[in-house]
This record gives sequence, C-alpha cells and structure tokens, in this order.
Amino acid sequence: MAGSQPPSPQRHEKYERLVAACRDISPIPTAVAHPCDASSLGGAVDAARQGFITPILIGPAARIRAVADESGLDIAPYEIVDVPHSHAAAATAVELVRQGRAQLLMKGSLHTDELLREVARKDSGLRTERRISHVFIMDVPTYGKPLFITDAAVNIAPTLEDKRDIIQNAIDLAQALGNPQPKVAILSAVETINPKIPSTVEAGALCKMADRGQITGGLLDGPLALDNAISPEAVRIKGIASPVAGQADILVVPDLEAGNMLAKNLTFLANADAAGIVLGARVPIVLTSRADSVMTRMASCAVAALYAHRQRIEQPVKG
Repeated sequence: MAGSQPPSPQRHEKYERLVAACRDISPIPTAVAHPCDASSLGGAVDAARQGFITPILIGPAARIRAVADESGLDIAPYEIVDVPHSHAAAATAVELVRQGRAQLLMKGSLHTDELLREVARKDSGLRTERRISHVFIMDVPTYGKPLFITDAAVNIAPTLEDKRDIIQNAIDLAQALGNPQPKVAILSAVETINPKIPSTVEAGALCKMADRGQITGGLLDGPLALDNAISPEAVRIKGIASPVAGQADILVVPDLEAGNMLAKNLTFLANADAAGIVLGARVPIVLTSRADSVMTRMASCAVAALYAHRQRIEQPVKG
C-alpha cells in the first residue's frame, strides 16, 4: 500500500542475533561480584548455561549457596570465592581481573557505585587512559537495527574531552559487534550550531576532532536533533545532507539526564529493551538490574562477552 510503513522488526530479533554470535566464541572467565540475590545469581548462571561466561562467584559463600537453594539454581560447577561482604567482593573481583583470572566483570546485588569505585582506584583498580562510560544497547521495535545510547548512566556532565572518550568507547563496541564504521549522531535540540546552546558547539568540535584523527573508526555528524538522527523522513523534510542523519547507530547525548530520559522513554513508551555495558576499564563490565528481562540480561552478557573476546585477541589482559 502506498505510503505504508515497513513492518516493525520482531521484538528481540536484534538481541537474538547478538546472542547467536556468541555461539562461535569460548566462554569468558567472569568475576561476578556479590551475586547474593536470585536475579543476579540467576543471570550469571543463565549466561553460563548459554556458554557466554565461566563465572567465578565472589561473596559470602553460605549466602550465595542459600540463594541458589531457594532459587533452584545449580551452582556446583562454578568456583566460589568466599569473602565477608559486598565491599570485599568488589575488591576481590577487580583483583582477579588484575591477576588475569577473569576477563570480564559482572555486577551482582551490590550498588553500582561500590563496584565502580574499586574499578576506578588509581593503584589497585582497572583504569586505563580512557574515561569510563556506559553504553545502552537498545532493541527498539520500530528501529531496524540496534541503537546505542551513551552516556546515560555514569558521566553526569561530561566535558568535551570526556565526550571524546565516550564516543570512542561506543565506536569500539560497535566494531566489536560487527559494525566496521558506525554512524555516530551527536545530539542536541537543533541541527545547527548555536553559541547559546553549548552542546551544539561541542558537537561541532567533536566532528572536527574526528576529521583530525582524534576520534577514529566512526562516521560522526552533529549537532543533530533526535528526529534528524533517526528519521529519514525528518531528514528529507529539513533538507539535511548527511551520511549519518536518519540512520544513526550511536546516539551521543549532551549529559546523563538527557540520556537517561531518552533511554527510559524508549523503554516505557516504545517497548524497547535496554542492555547495558560499561567500557573504558581494562575489561568490560556488565551492569544488570533486577528489573531486566531474561533476554535483556542475556543481551548484556552477550555484548560484554563479544567485546571481551575481541580484547582477548587484540591485547590479552595482563596482571
């Protein structure tokens, strides 16, 4: 029918492709910090059953076993490292990565800040030259491919230098998932540079940084309003000439508030699922929530496993 919209992709189709891609890699040794509730322990066990990870369960051993018994989870095949509390679990998980025993971190039932605090320690953490940042990998039923949103969870008000790292982290992730040159839309309220809107000026600077090789591997454009970033019709109406507009793979938001609202809008108003991963440390970090669906948890683990697999090939973790 003339003017009709193409059929929406089946829900979870994009996540299922990510999960399927993990069938070709070996399980990634994973330090699971304080998996002391049914959701976090079940997520680790499910990912292990799928062959994504080999979990090392770190926390009070008696409590972990009690949760497993109550939830009907078989954890006999997995190593348990007995530590007294969540703080010790976070520190031990980071140390296992530093020793080379784990190549992936997974958050259990401790607070995100508690884990990232250990990751970010100067002397005993997992810091690199990159800024640590979060990427949502959204499966939006009305969008034909995975949509990355960054940063909506870690960096509250990133500087221009921070945004360079945030963008590079997201590009590297997209490449690890099979996209050789992701299209990066740097969002603002308008598609023209306006000195009264600082995010438009930063967007222009970031694009020039890409031109000069300070950001590599992606195709950048900005500023772009959200409609111009994802809607070919909006691009046509506004007459925007851009290889990114209307077909973005990565949406870079001005700040955490904008990113958080955008991701939750897609989740609660567009029935999207939001897998999440933290990048910029020496290994990827899986952050799951008790509210996540089984498919979302699996997608988060699949994304992290694929990225860790690429890291293992390119630059093995050293202690």
